[in-house]
Amino acid sequence: MLFYLSAIIFHLSSIPNRFDRIINSETLPNNFHHKDTENTKFDLIMSEIKIAQNLSELNILTAEKFVSIGNRAIKTNGRFTVALAGGSTPKSLYQLLANDTYKNRIDWERVFFFFGDERPVLPTDEESNFRMTTENLLKPLQIAEENIFRWQTESNDAAENYEKTIREFFDLSATEFPCFDLILLGMGDDGHTVSLFPFTEALTETSRIAVENWVEKLETNRLTLTFPVINNASNIIFLISGASKAEVLREVLEGEFRGEQLPSQNVKAINGNLFWLIDTDSARFLNNSSN
Repeated sequence: MLFYLSAIIFHLSSIPNRFDRIINSETLPNNFHHKDTENTKFDLIMSEIKIAQNLSELNILTAEKFVSIGNRAIKTNGRFTVALAGGSTPKSLYQLLANDTYKNRIDWERVFFFFGDERPVLPTDEESNFRMTTENLLKPLQIAEENIFRWQTESNDAAENYEKTIREFFDLSATEFPCFDLILLGMGDDGHTVSLFPFTEALTETSRIAVENWVEKLETNRLTLTFPVINNASNIIFLISGASKAEVLREVLEGEFRGEQLPSQNVKAINGNLFWLIDTDSARFLNNSSN
């Protein structure tokens, strides 16, 4: 039986179709699997890989997906809840979303912004994910303060406070997890995502929404959402670019399951769709990566 991976067609007249490759069960290598601690076979349902030729095309692809998901959520629920990624790769995406091409394609007053992780720095620090996002997306779009939910890094209880904020916003019981309309993820050269780094304690967290996670190799704590939150989202997008990610991306997607060593393997869309939006540089070691 043939399962197509959420075969969605994008109408991007200015973008060549060469990156619109939908992976299906006939094009996948035999050892290609989804990340699951109980079943190491790739979950073919509602997962998709698309490869762009370069970062510019990748940003357009992701922006189209962002707008599509957002408008659908607003039409259905009256709002769009998104947890943003930090790091260098999303910066140009945020700039694109704030430009004339996209700023009028979604009702930004109905978009509510959260953050997948944060460094333990003040919001004005140049290392802050919040500052980067504010400068490149939130401020240019003049997003209202009441639509922005950042980590209160000034507090010693930032993780506990963020969890409380999320529980109140989504009106959750003590045991429920939020269902974000979209969680945007990056991936580090070591396979980490958000601030869930290899061999750290937070990888096994099953009850908390937000935690402080000690990262030994960085000799610092990080603030991060947990896998139960990520995996409960309606849509999850991995945005991955650059040759430095190629080897680890191959290991994450095609290697044996090693969830402690490669945290990104723990991401599984149990409540929706998982999208891997990547460029040719990061995809160069994948089997069947030609378009």
